[in-house]
Amino acid sequence: MIRMGEAEEISRKQKQVSISEFFEKNKHFLGFDTLQRSIITAVKESVDNSLDACEEARILPDIRVEIRRTKSDELRLVTQDNGPGIPRNAIENVFGKFLLGSRFHAIRQTRGQQGIGITGVVMYSQLTTGSKTHVVSKIKSDASAVFVDLGIDTKKNKAIKSGERRDSWVDDVTSEEIEQGLRIETLMKAKFQRGKKSVYQYLRMTSIVNPHASISLVVSDNNGDVLEQGKWLRTTNKLPRAVEEIRPHPRGVHLGTLQRLLRDAEERRMTSFLQKNFCMVPPSASKRILAAAQIEESRTPKRIRPEESQELVKAFQNVTLRDPPTNCLSPIEDLLIKKGLSKAIDSRFASTVTRKPKATQGNPFQIEVGLVFGGDLQSDGPIEILRFANRVPLMYQQGGCLLTKALESVNWKSYGLDQPGGIGIPKGPAAVLIHLASTNVQFTSEAKEAVSYNEDVFDEIRKAMLEVGRGLKNHLKKSSQRKKAKEKFELVNIILPEISRKSSELLDRDEPDLAPVITQIMNAVFLEEELSWNPEEKLAICSITIHNYTARARAYTILVKWPEGPGTSMSYNPTGGRKEAGGLWAWRLDTLNPGSSTILEFGVSGLSKGDWNETDVFFRGNGEIIGATKMDEKLLEEQRKSEALEAAMEEVRSREEGSAMGGLILRSEEVGYSSEDSESQKRHPESGGRVDWFGLDGEGQ
Repeated sequence: MIRMGEAEEISRKQKQVSISEFFEKNKHFLGFDTLQRSIITAVKESVDNSLDACEEARILPDIRVEIRRTKSDELRLVTQDNGPGIPRNAIENVFGKFLLGSRFHAIRQTRGQQGIGITGVVMYSQLTTGSKTHVVSKIKSDASAVFVDLGIDTKKNKAIKSGERRDSWVDDVTSEEIEQGLRIETLMKAKFQRGKKSVYQYLRMTSIVNPHASISLVVSDNNGDVLEQGKWLRTTNKLPRAVEEIRPHPRGVHLGTLQRLLRDAEERRMTSFLQKNFCMVPPSASKRILAAAQIEESRTPKRIRPEESQELVKAFQNVTLRDPPTNCLSPIEDLLIKKGLSKAIDSRFASTVTRKPKATQGNPFQIEVGLVFGGDLQSDGPIEILRFANRVPLMYQQGGCLLTKALESVNWKSYGLDQPGGIGIPKGPAAVLIHLASTNVQFTSEAKEAVSYNEDVFDEIRKAMLEVGRGLKNHLKKSSQRKKAKEKFELVNIILPEISRKSSELLDRDEPDLAPVITQIMNAVFLEEELSWNPEEKLAICSITIHNYTARARAYTILVKWPEGPGTSMSYNPTGGRKEAGGLWAWRLDTLNPGSSTILEFGVSGLSKGDWNETDVFFRGNGEIIGATKMDEKLLEEQRKSEALEAAMEEVRSREEGSAMGGLILRSEEVGYSSEDSESQKRHPESGGRVDWFGLDGEGQ
């Protein structure tokens, strides 16, 4: 039993710990738990900051990473970018203060939010080697660059600055003066390693989901000899879509947060409070919410009682509300995923899918999956899994990650990959990329290495997996059919003419026409597609040849998947046809005579060379076509309905927003805010997420 004096003594010993001190003693929270992992964490934080800064400034990133071994367990890390730089008066806070960031309260997709990443690198360097971090920053408007050495006062959570000076900044490689950018040089205890969990692998993965960035790596020993190097040039000049900040969605707000908002509210009425503080709450929705919570519309937010705020949270969950806007997300998109994968992996087939944005607990998210097969990928081991959250590679805790668990839940045997026991990671010459874009990625730990379980996210990943799985299955089936048909055709066309020639010589007769005989033996309709690039017209050309090796005339409708989207158009199409759905074009072949063939050709503008190297061809009609898939009419109808619904919803949204704005302006004085405030009620339009016309929402297994 503790006596009173002892209790007072214990109480006196208690003292507040600064956040810097906490992380100093718990550096594993930041990813600095082993020497091998520490260098990857440091590179990650530096590169992520560079990418974020460049994208916000709308600059195509050029990032250099240099690592030099100074001792057996010490490495010198240098990272440099061409971003906007950091103003002199902000350098101390950026590098020397934990929990200081510009993105923590912003509801939009970002790589980092907490404001602890790069400060953790400075602290780890100081903790393990006693060294300060050297920073060079140049902003375009300044005549010279800032050179400064930084450490951290962990008790006060502030930077210690020394050796500050201004000078011109000349690049070590090009010997040219640098106009803008940032360079960080730091010494730390760490170990260089090769393999799957290495800096090389991290940058390789980063380049896949950031095809707009050029990234280079040089690793050398203490003598300057190069141990490892890599260079990943950008494959597109298209920057990721600029994301917009949104207000919180009612479904994602916790009781404590709501109560704080109510206490701090300046609005005079609950209707104006709901409309101004939350997204997707027009006047009609605010009235429904308040009615469900049994709260009068004229009530003052500050006077809402705790029990009433609880009823308000319940109403948020029960009242039908539109999902939050998705212009806060920046997906990679199908074509760029293929470009990124092709830059890092040599393969023969690629299937990608970008799912429509969804929301879970009021937080928008979007799933993207890419699958590559064949090429130089190893066939005797597990497939390579590339996990990403907001374009950041996840290299550790693969088995405990939601992304991996969703992949393992699919029966990959039915799609052509080996999966012993029907569960777990499949085997075969394949790699799967999984990207989760979200305003609020829930990780299993502070180190952000694995995504925690969420049923909505899990289901979306699984559906995306099934889509790319079907793409792989169709590819393998089509390849097998074509191979057999080609072998049969080549055999027939070699042996029969030789028999005919010999027989004609022996019998002293003219050689007969073998076309009908060959047609009878083949007895198949064969389709081949070819994708090429016209450099003069800058057109991606798709050419489809259909051969009728049967004894009767055939009639078909041929349907082709093409990369329809913003910036692309079918600018060359001599055979006409019609649009069947988004990304799907059709041509009708009324008569295809026995032994004949026909060619369908079209060109797509708005693409670059290599953007489009794989397509899917479908058909309607009697009899199979080798090289094409029978069109699923139910699936096509579902897509048409989805597109019609989306168009109708967009029209309703436009009308509703127009009427809502008119009403808000008329009532601005009544509710107690200005016309400027009413302008803020304009909702960001929900981005029209593209529906992949051949994707299924069901399992399809």
